[in-house]
Amino acid sequence: MKKRQRSEAQAGCASSARRATSWKAIDFQKCERRVRKLQIRIAKAQREKRYGKVKALQHLLVTSFDAKALAVRKVTSNKGKRTAGVDCILWNTDAKKLGAIRSLKRRGYKALPLKRVNIPKANGKMRPLGIPTMRDRAMQALYLMALEPVTETEADANSYGFRRGRSAADAIDALHRWLSRKCSPQWILEGDIKGCFDHISHRWLLDNVQIDKQILKKWLESGVVFNKLPQPTTEGTPQGGIISPTLANAVLDGMEKMLKEKYKVRYADGKLYCPKVNLVRYADDFIVTGEKRETLEEIKKMLTGYLRERGLTLSEEKTWITHISKGFDFLGFNVRKYNGTLLIKPSKKSQKRFTEKLHEVVLGKNKTAAQEGLIRELNPIIRGWGNYYSHVVSKKVFSRIDHVLINQLKRWSYRRHANKSRKWIKERYFVGNGSRDWIFSCESKDKKTIFVLLKLADIPIRRHIKVKCEANPFDQAWDAYFRRRKVKSCRQRA
Repeated sequence: MKKRQRSEAQAGCASSARRATSWKAIDFQKCERRVRKLQIRIAKAQREKRYGKVKALQHLLVTSFDAKALAVRKVTSNKGKRTAGVDCILWNTDAKKLGAIRSLKRRGYKALPLKRVNIPKANGKMRPLGIPTMRDRAMQALYLMALEPVTETEADANSYGFRRGRSAADAIDALHRWLSRKCSPQWILEGDIKGCFDHISHRWLLDNVQIDKQILKKWLESGVVFNKLPQPTTEGTPQGGIISPTLANAVLDGMEKMLKEKYKVRYADGKLYCPKVNLVRYADDFIVTGEKRETLEEIKKMLTGYLRERGLTLSEEKTWITHISKGFDFLGFNVRKYNGTLLIKPSKKSQKRFTEKLHEVVLGKNKTAAQEGLIRELNPIIRGWGNYYSHVVSKKVFSRIDHVLINQLKRWSYRRHANKSRKWIKERYFVGNGSRDWIFSCESKDKKTIFVLLKLADIPIRRHIKVKCEANPFDQAWDAYFRRRKVKSCRQRA
């Protein structure tokens, strides 16, 4: 019976491949449904610890036409679709995309070196990125579909970075729940892993990640090309690879389980021992709470040993222990208790970066742009930043940045009309509405549309409710839950 089901599934994949005579003829909705069914079965087998079944289903998925089509669509529709690797090949036509599907085969596959580029970081240093070829990206996207159900099933409960249905807002709400009460822990360990992606142990990945070992080894040892010089890669997984964030999560998962196992609430010598140890992680940044500073010193040593096994170390510059009354920054938020009351606000660094970005847009590259074009460019930037901070104490910050932006726009308009009066400029570029003044607005050329600059203060503050720790997007029992959260999120952003 099982052989018959397997042969029918393989026949279905083969028939799909035969029917696909053009890229536009592919029914991607059907492909998504078929791949999701396999992913659900993989997650179920992983929960039941049937690892042989997991491996068989993963092989079935990565050899299916549906998964290959989705992988090609992913790499040809994201931001990197116009960026070629070392082979200078782009899949920019329907014929090339269809041919790419047929090229995604395990037999004879060889990963080409990555194209190394450096981008500036916020601290002034450079972050190395590795750009794979289109084919390597598609292969990574293909095998990621098979790996993700496994990593989601085994993930730490309070890991929120690079995971489906989870975000930075969930991590911040978790911190709020742990730190807002009178009996909450008072000490915080801020952790940052030094060069996480660049130093992960290849041996650990090959021994512990449930993925085709030969394919993974080819990616890890593909090497890089920098300034036309080839260089070997003996450690790390490249930042810029589609599968790299999931591999990094697989390496770091287990930190929370280790701490929860040791620091349990228990009775010792007739007394209740409650260390109040909690961990929240977003990618390679994490926060650990504790009742005593000594407890966090001990935890720091534990985590150092845990990471050493995986080829990683804690960054001494960014890892320290602090009291909640002094506060700390995490994911662009400042978390601090003022006279016993926890307030979470946009961090000062984030505010500074945002105002500098607005200055660059308004007074830098749009000095001579039309007002309509400037509003079109500013509104998505303002909306994105505002929505990111719309679930914390941000109203005063929003109002202050609105004031800064209006002053920048005044300078923009005064420069354009140095010989005009301030009154004329105000009437030309700004309108009033009730008690509000200095609203940056204009009409379209056909006089049918009015463009108004969005104000941060108009974005409502709504508390975000974090995702349930045990929720798994590859478990059908949670489908309705994730649908409700998605609908609610869309309504709030509308």
